[in-house]
Amino acid sequence: MKKRVSVGSEFFDELRRNNSYYVDKTELIYELVEKTDNKVTLFTRPRRFGKTLTMTMLDSFFDIRRDSHDVFENLNVTNNHPEFCAEWMNQYPTLFLSLKDVEGLNFESAFEMLVVLISDLCIKYGFLENDSRIALADAEIFHRMMFKKWENDKDARYSEIKGSLKTIMRMMHAVYGKPVVLIIDEYDVPLAKAYQSKDMEFYRQMLDVIRGLLSTALKTNEYLKFAVLTGCLRVSKESIFTGVNNFACYSVNSVQFSNYFGFDQNEVKEMLDYYDLSDRYELMKSWYDGYIFGNNEVFCPWDVARFTAKLIADKNAEPENFWANTSSNSILDDFVSREEFEVADKFETLLNGDTITQDICEELTYDQMAASEKNFWSVLLMTGYVSKADKSDGTKGVKLRIPNAEITDLFRETVVAKFERTLDRSAAENFISAMWNQDMKTAEEILTDILWDSISYFDYGEEYYHGMLNGIFTGRGYAVESNAESGLGRLDLRVKDRKNRRMILMEFKRSTKEEHLERDCEDALEQIKNNGYARKMPMGYRKQIVCGIAFFGKVAKIRLMEETV
Repeated sequence: MKKRVSVGSEFFDELRRNNSYYVDKTELIYELVEKTDNKVTLFTRPRRFGKTLTMTMLDSFFDIRRDSHDVFENLNVTNNHPEFCAEWMNQYPTLFLSLKDVEGLNFESAFEMLVVLISDLCIKYGFLENDSRIALADAEIFHRMMFKKWENDKDARYSEIKGSLKTIMRMMHAVYGKPVVLIIDEYDVPLAKAYQSKDMEFYRQMLDVIRGLLSTALKTNEYLKFAVLTGCLRVSKESIFTGVNNFACYSVNSVQFSNYFGFDQNEVKEMLDYYDLSDRYELMKSWYDGYIFGNNEVFCPWDVARFTAKLIADKNAEPENFWANTSSNSILDDFVSREEFEVADKFETLLNGDTITQDICEELTYDQMAASEKNFWSVLLMTGYVSKADKSDGTKGVKLRIPNAEITDLFRETVVAKFERTLDRSAAENFISAMWNQDMKTAEEILTDILWDSISYFDYGEEYYHGMLNGIFTGRGYAVESNAESGLGRLDLRVKDRKNRRMILMEFKRSTKEEHLERDCEDALEQIKNNGYARKMPMGYRKQIVCGIAFFGKVAKIRLMEETV
């Protein structure tokens, strides 16, 4: 019986014990311990690239309270490094914390989520409280954190939560006589969520809490063996990691560890071969490959798992935009919406499959993310909306591109939404008025102006123009029938003005050359005539305007059928 494809499983032990398919990334453990001397290691990667699964793998490997030999059996780290495993596997007290759920509408509600998280952590390690080796003061603090009881002493509550990780680590050290391996997943989510609220006081308060939580646990902590953190961004050391010694960050630009997040081509091919789906590789590649981390090109593992599961159920299944279904994509939306940045031409270049060149900053603070265009492109790179176009190193003059069809689709949706929000209402109304008045010269001039102010690209084809005109009319209350059955085929667009008992029929063409616009308008009108689209009006309507519209890039041409009803 073949192994199952686990979709959404973030727990290493669960995935292994459920006999799910696993792409072996365990060599990371050996490389982390034996090939670095980091006291604190930060891995930054976009969402859905296996950060949490990697962190639960580390937790399982080091945790002294477990016996993990069965879940690591026949994996690379045990097969290749048996002596290392004998020395390190399940030999250290391990403290695992995920901050991915620390969010709220304001600081008070977000901080309460953190209090609940620390309380749950204390419950998990509740056996520490009554151990005779624990200092009385630590036991009292631990008890308050476990039961969330500070007797309305907000200052104590605040300070003890900030110092909570070090308190628990000190207690673990007292019981086990060994320093603690600290694992923190999604360390920057509380800051990202606070920033997204647009309340800078909320952000500053949350920054103070997270800085306190991390600095007490990571800075000159005698109870720390080493720490591993993950996040999307490397928040600047000055704002959150000040004084943390022997600190190393491995971002999407770093060569070391670049093969441990995401699936490479061979891993995807092996997975598809295993499920007899090798003929779907090129489709998988076009949609979910294209990210370059360090000097490795990788697929998004979340997407690969999701699409593979769909293909197992239906070998003819079509790709899906899984990113769009799992996030608000607020960073991309925020960037597109900022009028102070002249990015329209760059977006058009990217959407046409070309590259742009930008300087990149690897250390950022969320509150300064919008301070410059450079910062924004840096964030888009770190969060996976764009990727390096080649395997070159450095942060100066980095070539960027959209990695694949899935992210292109996200860009398209965001750009169209932005266009709809910013469309000049008076221009749209003047265009509609000119169309009803059959002043096609004025209508095409206004439509060309509207196109010039939008972010369009040639790959949209007729669908882009079709959707744009549909939005212009529906946004102003007209009844619009798209691809309506009429005569011998389907008309592109029919707009009905029931109040005035009139309608407009439109057929679109996308020209390959600007000099073909006139010809293509005539072809559109000929198609309307030959297919009988304008032969009969619905009962009760008195006037029917029939036109062919051709587009080339941001230029529109409109021609009216001479015989209108």
